[in-house]
Amino acid sequence: MLTTLLPVPLAPEISLHLAGGDVGLFDLTGGEFRSDQPPPFWAFVWAGGQALARYVLDHPATVAGRTVLDLATGSGVAAIAAAKAGAASVGIADIDADAIAAAHRNAEANHVTLSDDVTQPAVILAGDVFYSSPVADQMIQRLRAERRKDRQVLVGDPGRGYFPERLFEPLAEYTVPVPAALEETEALATTVWRMR
Repeated sequence: MLTTLLPVPLAPEISLHLAGGDVGLFDLTGGEFRSDQPPPFWAFVWAGGQALARYVLDHPATVAGRTVLDLATGSGVAAIAAAKAGAASVGIADIDADAIAAAHRNAEANHVTLSDDVTQPAVILAGDVFYSSPVADQMIQRLRAERRKDRQVLVGDPGRGYFPERLFEPLAEYTVPVPAALEETEALATTVWRMR
């Protein structure tokens, strides 16, 4: 897939290999959804990930010297921000092997290292993970389990329909530039939340 190394709009100190211009998510799949292969979410920098990246870069003490895991990493933007902010180590997880490969390629472009195998993380990051009911249900279970282990859980969410606000407290809000072809608007109000 053709991508271009571009600065992240809300965190320009990070550059990612992204689908540029007026490309939408399903434009990259020939306009069709196939259940056997996830759409290329990793080819875009979603609002929740951008907000998390900005928050971590602006508040490095959140991750500095700590082990971090970025769940549903996609392009890896939040993980890369954590590495740049001084995390001791940063792991990534995603159900799509192409996303893991993209996150590593993006990390290399930003001169940081990410790991596929992190145990005992102190901080969990998850950007834009409440976009459908089945995914939201799985993420809620996973994030609650992580929180029960006394891990700090930070989520970036632009008001997706399945976000369980009652489980979180807001930390910061950003106006995030996004491609109109992707979100049908040019900016989304996006909040970084901490799980209670």
